[in-house]
Amino acid sequence: MLDRNRQHQIAGPGHGQALSADLYYDGAHNYGSYGRDYSAPEEGFNPLKLLFYVVQYRWLIVMMAAAGLVAGIIVTMMQTPKYQATTQLEVLVPSAKVFQDIEVVSENGDVRAFLTAREKLKSRALAQRVVFQLGLSEKPDFLFPTPNFSPSNIFYRAFGLSKSPSIEEKTSEQREAIAIQRVLNDLTVNLVTNTSLLSITFADQKPKYASDIANQVAQSFIDQRLDQTSETSDLARQFIQEQVLQVKQKLQKSEEELVAYAKDAGITITGEEKSLIGSNIETLNTALATAIQERLDAGRMVDQIDKGRGSSLGPVLESEGLQKITEKLSDLTSQYQQKLGILKPGFPEMQQLQAQIKELQRLYDNGVLTITDSLRQKYQEAQNKESDLRSKLAEMENQQVIFNDKNIKYTILKREVDSNRSQYDSLIAKLNEVGVSSELKTQNAAIVDFAAQPTAPYSPRLSINLAIALAFFMALSASIIYVIELLNNTFTNPEQIEKELGLAMLGILPHVDDRELTASIADPKSGLSEAYRSLRTSLQFSGAEGAPRSLLVTSSEPSEGKSTTSFKLGQDFAALGARVLIVDGDLRKPNLHRLFGLDNTIGLSNLLTNTVRKEDLASIFRATKYPNVTVLTSGTIPPNPADLLSSPKMALIVTNLGKRFDLVIIDAPPIVGLSDAPILSRLAEGTLMVISTNQVTRKSAKTALKRLRSAGANVVGAAMSKFAVNKFDYNYAYKYMNYQYYDYGTSTPKIEGKVDDGADQPAYAKSPAFRRLVRRIRSSVGGFVDRAKSAS
Repeated sequence: MLDRNRQHQIAGPGHGQALSADLYYDGAHNYGSYGRDYSAPEEGFNPLKLLFYVVQYRWLIVMMAAAGLVAGIIVTMMQTPKYQATTQLEVLVPSAKVFQDIEVVSENGDVRAFLTAREKLKSRALAQRVVFQLGLSEKPDFLFPTPNFSPSNIFYRAFGLSKSPSIEEKTSEQREAIAIQRVLNDLTVNLVTNTSLLSITFADQKPKYASDIANQVAQSFIDQRLDQTSETSDLARQFIQEQVLQVKQKLQKSEEELVAYAKDAGITITGEEKSLIGSNIETLNTALATAIQERLDAGRMVDQIDKGRGSSLGPVLESEGLQKITEKLSDLTSQYQQKLGILKPGFPEMQQLQAQIKELQRLYDNGVLTITDSLRQKYQEAQNKESDLRSKLAEMENQQVIFNDKNIKYTILKREVDSNRSQYDSLIAKLNEVGVSSELKTQNAAIVDFAAQPTAPYSPRLSINLAIALAFFMALSASIIYVIELLNNTFTNPEQIEKELGLAMLGILPHVDDRELTASIADPKSGLSEAYRSLRTSLQFSGAEGAPRSLLVTSSEPSEGKSTTSFKLGQDFAALGARVLIVDGDLRKPNLHRLFGLDNTIGLSNLLTNTVRKEDLASIFRATKYPNVTVLTSGTIPPNPADLLSSPKMALIVTNLGKRFDLVIIDAPPIVGLSDAPILSRLAEGTLMVISTNQVTRKSAKTALKRLRSAGANVVGAAMSKFAVNKFDYNYAYKYMNYQYYDYGTSTPKIEGKVDDGADQPAYAKSPAFRRLVRRIRSSVGGFVDRAKSAS
């Protein structure tokens, strides 16, 4: 009994259910129980996954990149070399004086001037001037250049030939129009940022034309502006002269009317263009203000005198005579006081001093009185003067009122005279300016840097063409890969089977070339044999009691490797000592007898139809060259396979065979389109579904699994066949799988320095590394062909 007598103490599903695949399979995946849909969270953007796409389609990307490089070179050869030259022109923007007192200088105006200059440089009139100056309408190589992009350019550039244009068929007007259009098409004018410079660039197939035309465009722009300025100045001077004569006549007439009216009205005007009455009023006002100030000052002094403070007034203190009397009086008083201590007041000397002191005091008082009387007189005079000025001012104001009535018309006439005089002066100034400007011919632009003749073409640039072509073809390759992946609805990696079908992945069988398949199956140390042993191990853990006693091996479509899987599993389980019976349940296209090298004269169909003799019953179950492996072939192909497989006798046979053998493996037909496999799946304890890589569609596999489950089959898991393990896969979780993994421990160590013998092959051809390289190359080519077939 296979693993049934072993007691595995593993927590998990109960009896009869498949154990979780993470107990024996690499990867932390949890699988639901039978009948539950498997769902996985959607993955976000994975850069490593994108890298695997690049590696998988590396040959397509390399071919597209090579095609892009070739296309870039071809496009470059098809383009005609062009040269370009650039002239820098500075635009001079003077301040625009519209009137004498108005000056317009603004940044916005400057920008408009630059843009206007740029459009003028690109105008047809200027291009016509350039064509005339350089005689371009008579130059055939300029009128009829080589096409910028043409396949014939490859031939011309390869052999150094050029076309010989002819101009006899075109009229002069047509040639001029062609030349002007060429100048306009290849001319580019741009404003240099944050400067007042314009870059004038011209491109042509001839380097001389490129520089000459760029320089001539700048010079023609300056000449055109000078001609326009001179013409405008002549017209302006003639117009201003006419205006001067008209304004002069108006000025003379207005002046005569003003003088006549002033004479009739008796209005007198001073040099400052003011009336005499107005001047007198201003003078009287000034004199009155002065008189008032004098009267106030004198009044304050008289008030001090009335209060008995006349001796303290300024004029008294500032008088030199009174200062001398005061000094003498002070000196005599001092002497008298000194002698009073010695002599008595009655002494003649003392009486003489007293008489002198009294005389000096009288003189001082008389002086003070004289000054105060003069101040009083001055005050009186100030009052009289103020009164006289006020009366005179009142009289002049009355005269001013009468004058104002007469001055209204005078003011109107005078304003007209002033206006005419101002116009006349302005026109005379403008006439002088126009005359000077017409002689000077001020330029509005200046050439800063002349264009030099280019030495190398600026177009085509091979690097740019290669980059554009490479980018285009890379985008095209990405689109092709996307379409291929969109159309490829097959399974490319084990994770897709787990996600789409919800089945545990029990084994991954590597793809082997058809020419090496027989050798790989026969070689127990090959990668394919190791993969089948890994599948056997997974089946041993697929149930609580080990592998199922009866195992149905089927697939969605034909040629997915189910017969080979049955064949190898039988051998691998028999290698463990189990008695294995392999039944060919495909009664339509049997193949198992060919793998074992047996005839198919009698077999399962004969047993079901009772067309075999009793003595031949033992010979139906045929022993093979593999120990413990017995085969029951399909036998004669019947007309009604489904009826035979669904008969009670088939169920009885499977039950009895399960008692006689440790393991019964049934090789069933494909599921899609037939009812044989669903019928047989109900009779087996377990069903293994073989799914081939890049062959069966996902919809077909889902339909097949649904049919099996609808029939009540116990699908224990899936095995993925024809998996290209020597390539990077979409999912990096399977990156550990390669031939070295399956070949681990299979190579035989050699003695150092010993070379493999062989007369027909070199030593390196027998080395394991060389054989692995050959297998990888074959597998890569085969995988590309398979993907192309599946996409188509």
